[in-house]
Amino acid sequence: MEKEMTSNRVQSQTLRSAVFPASTALTHSLFLVGGVLFLSALAQIAIPVPGSPVPVTGQTLGVFLIATTYGARLATATFATYLLAAIAGAPLFAPSATLPNHGLARITSATGGYLIGMLVATFVIGYLAQRKADQKFRTSFPMLILGTAIIFAFGLTWLRFSLEMSWSQAIAVGLTPFIFGEALKIAITATSLPLIWKRISRKLNA
Repeated sequence: MEKEMTSNRVQSQTLRSAVFPASTALTHSLFLVGGVLFLSALAQIAIPVPGSPVPVTGQTLGVFLIATTYGARLATATFATYLLAAIAGAPLFAPSATLPNHGLARITSATGGYLIGMLVATFVIGYLAQRKADQKFRTSFPMLILGTAIIFAFGLTWLRFSLEMSWSQAIAVGLTPFIFGEALKIAITATSLPLIWKRISRKLNA
């Protein structure tokens, strides 16, 4: 009976609460700050794409990991803090040849829609992860595809109207060059999450 209760508890938890069950204002603050630094570190992995204002970065991987680890509320607060800190002047955004890595100009630029999309995707992925979607490949894979679709829906729409492009042009520079990389991130994350949950479940049920 005790093992069954533990198993049910694991299924309803986020990865963070399963590994670090303590939930206080201090622990939340520490995870939030750590998440902001983690997102910033992955944002610095930026590879320019010829002919596109949008670089390949590690930010979407950061969104996947923060959202599934923290859950909707803490993950959204973390990404919102990341955005606000960068807008206030902290050099947290991905490097750019034409724009600084901080400030409101990055949000209002042609690529700002991707950042807004990441904020929305963080909440959606975190919400679904809290409902066990990250615990099996058959649910984690579509969950991450949905999150990626949200990011690119915001990003492409913003890019298209900001630069007054046609939809085909926006897709050519704002989506097509990133399909392989995003598919790889989704595959790695969707495969890894269920394995991590299995290991956690074994330890808690031992």
